[in-house]
Amino acid sequence: MLIATNFSVEGEATAIYLTGLIRSRGVRVTRLAHGIPIGSALEYIDAATMQRALQGRAEM
Repeated sequence: MLIATNFSVEGEATAIYLTGLIRSRGVRVTRLAHGIPIGSALEYIDAATMQRALQGRAEM
């Protein structure tokens, strides 16, 4: 199951709550990717977005 909520405090809380309910039934749960959008200037990226982008980095 894919959970797609806004990347706000309320959206994150909702996603965590729903994940707990759904996983308890043995269903695999994923979220949409989030991070720095292509074409964005780094100077306009907020700290939370930068942190998530760093946590989700992958080998090149």
